[in-house]
Amino acid sequence: MSELTDPDASAPSGHDSTPGFRPTAVAAVPLAAIGAEIGVAVPGASSSVPVTGISLNSRSVRPGDLYVALPGATRHGADFVSQAVDAGAVAVLTDDAGARLLALANDIPVPVLLADEPRSVVGRLSALIYQSRPDGAGAPALFGVTGTNGKTTTTYFINALLRALGKRTGLIGTIEILAGGEPIPSLLTTPESTDVHALLALMRERGLDAASMEVSSHAVSFHRVDAVVFDVAGFTNLTQDHLDLHGTMEEYFQTKARLFTPERARAAVVTVDDAWGRKLAATAGIPVTTLATATATATGAGEAEAASTGDGTADWTADWAVVRTAPRGLGSDFVLRHRGGAELRVHTGLPGSFNVANAALATVMVLAGGHEPAAVQAALDAADPFTVAVPGRMQLVSTAPAAVVDFAHNPDALERALEAVRSPEPGSKVIIVFGATGQRDQSKRPAMGAIAARLADTVIVSDDDPHDEDAAAIRADVLAGALAAKEDEGLDCTVLEVFPRDAAIVKAVELAGAGDTILVAGRGHEVWQEVKGVNLALDDRVELRNALTARGFTVLEDHRIES
Repeated sequence: MSELTDPDASAPSGHDSTPGFRPTAVAAVPLAAIGAEIGVAVPGASSSVPVTGISLNSRSVRPGDLYVALPGATRHGADFVSQAVDAGAVAVLTDDAGARLLALANDIPVPVLLADEPRSVVGRLSALIYQSRPDGAGAPALFGVTGTNGKTTTTYFINALLRALGKRTGLIGTIEILAGGEPIPSLLTTPESTDVHALLALMRERGLDAASMEVSSHAVSFHRVDAVVFDVAGFTNLTQDHLDLHGTMEEYFQTKARLFTPERARAAVVTVDDAWGRKLAATAGIPVTTLATATATATGAGEAEAASTGDGTADWTADWAVVRTAPRGLGSDFVLRHRGGAELRVHTGLPGSFNVANAALATVMVLAGGHEPAAVQAALDAADPFTVAVPGRMQLVSTAPAAVVDFAHNPDALERALEAVRSPEPGSKVIIVFGATGQRDQSKRPAMGAIAARLADTVIVSDDDPHDEDAAAIRADVLAGALAAKEDEGLDCTVLEVFPRDAAIVKAVELAGAGDTILVAGRGHEVWQEVKGVNLALDDRVELRNALTARGFTVLEDHRIES
């Protein structure tokens, strides 16, 4: 992370993401070439200074780095130039504000370059320094997934399917980063561009064949994927989220749409179940393969042979469509049909129609990446790649009661998760524990409370990550939505407020019988809860396991999550 406070950073402050990200060998780039790349003059005496790395964080600077000093929420990166130089930085790039701060300090013993908006050029410089995806150099095929929900699971599915096809793969996302070695815990949905390009160079150095990456709207807005060109970009869906950053759904969409341009991707697969997907498919500036998955809830073999556009009309123009979906265990079997008549048989072991959609998108993206349908079918049959466990995504902790931890933290995701866990057994209750994140879109809170009241039998409102907001006020917003829906719609549910979160999970288990379902939603794989700047150790999966065990219920073995 940079010195600035990032809107979607949730790890303990001071934790540095960079170690382990860089390739072992980087050819030095003269500072003159860096200046030429961004149109900045470099004094002759400094033109030959060799640069072998780039960092936004003074704590992660290595000898030979260009340190980029950016404005932050409370401090400017220029305040940390001395530390960066002590760590080995050979040059500094900053803006006018940073230059004024440096002018007030002691003489800086390294060259200082000025740019109007240095963050906007960091991606290009990172690509230049690390040579992350040079033409003709056999760089890994790169798959990028964006959308409100489903990014993490879809990238894991792509990763698993590519491995089933015999490829050596990498992964960059919310949960972890894989580059052919030990997993590296991730701090951001998409790392900073300095780390992205270093990781891509590392993957190339290690001989990986392909990589999948989550691409958040923050990543596009904050230039984290600048100078990255994806071989295939995929779109899951667009629902209300991150309006604290984007303001409106249209602006949120336009930010996502910037990924689907020739500067950022060569080809696309777009899910066209909603109007946003159809708009993207119609306006993208690159070749688009369309996918319709809205029939994922159909169970009869003869039902829904065409894909619904999501507004009740059949869309016969989608290139691929999900048809003939049927439950199998917790998951589903379905058929992917091409408009030309070809079919693929697919299975996912993860519950919910949204995981059918995620599996379908992963399959079509791999096909769009150049893999033959027959080879993909053989891999699907032999390896069952879409039954891979994804940390904190519909992760099953026990079966009696069914206890699930999921990352659902916006209205659409919460609704889908609650629908997915509802048991068909008569008398089975759904108990949900959830809250809302502080310093984020406040309009989501009552909407999520209302959804929980409609779809759960017992609603336990607790804390998510309050950040610097008052936790009680956040809970009050969620409770207001739940109680209003209960009263206005005559809902037969129980609404409780229980905090802290570990106590809420214990309460849910106390209320559950063996035939009921507990859904702990909102935090998923996260292991820290941020309260007033303090990071408290809290893992919903651990708390749920402990509470279930204390009541004598059997929990599932906690094997290492396959990646």
